[in-house]
Amino acid sequence: MRAWQLTEIGGIDAYRLVDVPEPEPGPGQVRIALKTVGLNHLDLWVSEGKPAPKSMPHVGGSDGAGVIDAVGEGVAGFEVGDEVIVDPTMSCGQCPKCRNDDVVYCDHFEILGEGIPGTFTEKIVVPAINAVRKPAKLDWDVAGTFGLASATALRMLERARLEEGETVLVVGIGGGVSSAAFHLAKGMGATVYVTSRSPEKIEKAIAAGAAGGFDSATEFGREMTALGGADVVIENVGPATLPQSLRAAKKGGRIAICGATSGPKYEITLPVVWFRQLEIIGSSMANHAQFQRVLWRISQGYARSPVDRMFGFDELPDALRYLASSEQMGKVGLKLG
Repeated sequence: MRAWQLTEIGGIDAYRLVDVPEPEPGPGQVRIALKTVGLNHLDLWVSEGKPAPKSMPHVGGSDGAGVIDAVGEGVAGFEVGDEVIVDPTMSCGQCPKCRNDDVVYCDHFEILGEGIPGTFTEKIVVPAINAVRKPAKLDWDVAGTFGLASATALRMLERARLEEGETVLVVGIGGGVSSAAFHLAKGMGATVYVTSRSPEKIEKAIAAGAAGGFDSATEFGREMTALGGADVVIENVGPATLPQSLRAAKKGGRIAICGATSGPKYEITLPVVWFRQLEIIGSSMANHAQFQRVLWRISQGYARSPVDRMFGFDELPDALRYLASSEQMGKVGLKLG
């Protein structure tokens, strides 16, 4: 079978399409012949060593969907031919946190394709707990691309305790997490505003139901405050927007952060936080129950996971370059076969 291997830390050009042996499922595992695979900014960062894979060569990719073609010993509930989606949350599965589905707090928590081999391959072996049945009516393109971004977005909204009728500001609309957060928040009954450097993306968001939009490069915090401020701010850009995101939150507002695409460090003016009673909430990926919940919301039409563009499996470098360009409005993925 074929797989895209990262042969060294060197960015997109370090990926090579190679022939590798088919993996065999061990006890408690299933093998999935993938039909679609999703891309995330995590894949760009891993190719640059931020974070570095545990070993080389490395197969990236966190999202995918396909058909089970082999089942390991002791697996119950799955058989060859079942259509499934890969849940990219990996953990030890044995500790008290894992037994309570607090897997993101497991000392061995990982995201598939980050430190361990992922979905940029024709077939993948995962623990059976990481295989989730694909709803029959769910499109393969959506099934293979929504996972990491949508589950991350749902956890952010849940940790921020979003309630129906509240106002949400999604910073940097267009990427996977921000697009997912926008659609999920709308489906949860929130009034949603967005920011972007692209007027076209703002127009698309408004056409999809956003109450309004602001230029990310301006003082959007002042504009949001003039409208009453946001109860919840969804932030994954970092230093380039965080000062305005803090300002955009109303008194007692919650800022949920899952990433920092513009850089990892920023000096916060602390009095802004305590005088305005702000909460800054860190969030990463999701547990298995949250993955199931976001899948249910998407499959039942309570939220969307728009797919911007699908490339062929042979076109991974081009797909990653497109992702890096930030031109997309939704998910980017690969089709196999």
